[in-house]
Amino acid sequence: MPGTGRRPGNPGTKEAILVAAREAFAERGYDQSSVREIASAAGVDPALVHHYFGTKDRLFLAVLEAPVDPAEMLPQIVEGPVGELPERLVGTFLSIWDDPVSGGAAVALLRSAFQREPAARLLRDFLTTQLMPAALSRLDMGAAEVRLRFELVAGQLVGVAVMRYVLRLEPLASAPPPVVVAALAPTVRRYLFEPLN
Repeated sequence: MPGTGRRPGNPGTKEAILVAAREAFAERGYDQSSVREIASAAGVDPALVHHYFGTKDRLFLAVLEAPVDPAEMLPQIVEGPVGELPERLVGTFLSIWDDPVSGGAAVALLRSAFQREPAARLLRDFLTTQLMPAALSRLDMGAAEVRLRFELVAGQLVGVAVMRYVLRLEPLASAPPPVVVAALAPTVRRYLFEPLN
């Protein structure tokens, strides 16, 4: 029986899907890319995309080579008293970057984003589609204000990541996590809860 022209599952199929997805996400962004279009570009049936990656979110994380899965990380940030959200957010952020495996991947991702526009777009999409909605779901304010506050917090944390983990500037690079949390949490608290003007 003749085939449909679609590639069956084989060792190269997963990589073909990742290549097609990387191009789609970099060119059109997360929201404008569909699993069906990615499958077509890879020459496979959409069912194979779901077989290998499960969901579009997981495919995106695989393309991004994200050091963590937000679905696993976010509950430990958002659950608990809202007033302690800044400490939980900074503490979780540092634990990811301090981990030998996820930290190395995070540094590589950050360096790629600074050097290549496609990687920068993927990182922007990761922040805005995967992290922001869930991380700030407990803030009771308009979408535009939530986005601004999230970007202020992200800017603060990425700046610390560059200084602590990429440039390894001392004494920040070797400061114990509780010291960094205590220093950063008040700024994060202001960005999240206090008036911005």
